[in-house]
Amino acid sequence: MQKKNNSKLRIIPLGGLEAIGMNITAFEYGDSIIVVDCGLAFPEDDMYGIDCCVPVITYLQDNIEKVKGFFVTHGHEDHIGAFPYVLLEVNAPIYSTRLTNALIEHKLEEHNLLDKVRRKVVHYGQHINAGDFRVEFIKTNHSIQDAAALAIYSPAGIVVHTGDFKVDYTPVYGDAIDLQRFGELGKKGVLALMCDSTNAERPGFTMTESGIGRVFENIFSDHKKQRIIVATFASNVDRVQQVINTAYKFGRKVVVEGRSMVNIITIASELGYLDIPDNTLIDEDLMKNYPDEKMVLITTGSQGEPLAALSRMAAGTHKKVKITPNDLIVFSSNPIPGNEKAVSRIINELYRKSADVIFQDTHVSGHACQEELKLIYSLLQPKYSIPIHGEFKHRKAQAHLAAGLGLDKDHILMLSSGDVLEIDEDGAEVVGTVPHGTVFVDGLGIGDVGNIVMRDRQHLAEDGIIIVVLTLESGSGQLLAGPDIVSRGFVYVRESESLMEEAQQVVNETVGRLVDRHVTDWGKIKSGIRDDLGDFVWKKTKRRPMLIPIIMEV
Repeated sequence: MQKKNNSKLRIIPLGGLEAIGMNITAFEYGDSIIVVDCGLAFPEDDMYGIDCCVPVITYLQDNIEKVKGFFVTHGHEDHIGAFPYVLLEVNAPIYSTRLTNALIEHKLEEHNLLDKVRRKVVHYGQHINAGDFRVEFIKTNHSIQDAAALAIYSPAGIVVHTGDFKVDYTPVYGDAIDLQRFGELGKKGVLALMCDSTNAERPGFTMTESGIGRVFENIFSDHKKQRIIVATFASNVDRVQQVINTAYKFGRKVVVEGRSMVNIITIASELGYLDIPDNTLIDEDLMKNYPDEKMVLITTGSQGEPLAALSRMAAGTHKKVKITPNDLIVFSSNPIPGNEKAVSRIINELYRKSADVIFQDTHVSGHACQEELKLIYSLLQPKYSIPIHGEFKHRKAQAHLAAGLGLDKDHILMLSSGDVLEIDEDGAEVVGTVPHGTVFVDGLGIGDVGNIVMRDRQHLAEDGIIIVVLTLESGSGQLLAGPDIVSRGFVYVRESESLMEEAQQVVNETVGRLVDRHVTDWGKIKSGIRDDLGDFVWKKTKRRPMLIPIIMEV
């Protein structure tokens, strides 16, 4: 690759550096941009009504003629979930491995985009040319199959992006991580390593996924008379495979619950990533034909998501599954940071229904711990380290680890979303920022809910609303009807009649005073009502509900 005059490689993370999720990074050299991953983030508790969050891609839109393609490390939502929204604005080819491609295609099909987007399935070891870049896909292990690291070749040097990974010498399906290729890249010379930080605080090695199989065998052996319900991530196909293997060994039938779980299991089994013995999987309608000791349910909801199947079972609102004292629920996942309370709430509900619950030692992470990170650093010997994927504390832990391995502190780069890093063999510096942030998706609306709307929703959720309705005569401004007061989410009106009567009196006096003064400007009338009623409500309740005066003219 020929280096262009004065050209440096620009690395621009557009998301994924402040929290878990919404991973997307642009790489720019000369007239070429490639994008690695395109993920969403799930809403925080105070994002009322929001379905998901996707990254701001203004920079890609402004430079759309340069964008050569999206390169995807694996098929988790925080890496592929934003495609249906981003592709509406920036339609470029998508390059990914086989299972990842199938999951992306399913997503695009749901949004009627399948025929509008070019896709290419890439094999490990294959190189894709994209403008001034060449991208190689390298086999890694993760909690979903077909995960890949990317070696990004540019005239400025090689950048290795690990994606989410761990080093698993005995994976349930397929081969172990291609450490040999990492070593070969290290000998060529790696300019920068962008490495997964999720488990960088944890010492040691991440357990092998296949070790969980023995744990399940012990659980099934110890609970032969109970119905077993296993909650795990829908995308953890290897985990699902081990549950199915154990169920088959113990002569149990398996029912799959939860839309995302059904979708991924269908896709994975069609592609041959799941081996389901004949007559093991049954429809949930046939569940009633089998006794508890012959049944296993694999379900979504291990993170306490309110609408997931397990949450509905715990709340008693699931149409087909009722939790009984003869149920054993196994949480085969760890709570994602921030979900601990939701998971705890579900566990408490299950205990209240007298079910047994196991939530420890039934999960292994899909992310590398410190010793695996050290191994990757030792093989690649990067000149620069750019910790990615995780909250700031996770990335800081990786920075300490890189420094401990002898990397110069000036060569460990802690970026923020939106930073523009210019880098080559001669140096690296942040030279500016580009627009970045979060676009809220609510129903069919993308970005129509902004910070002001979100602030209003939070205001409504915290203090409720009071609506004042009055009718004025056109021209004279005389009060013809009202004012009437309606409240929602403020106080229970039937038990606060005296408060509402006093509020009514305050509004009557305000409107009377303004009418006497011949004030006909609606803005001034509304402002007067807001000020007087707001002061009264605050003095009486120490609350500030949203106040909306509505004036009709006849």
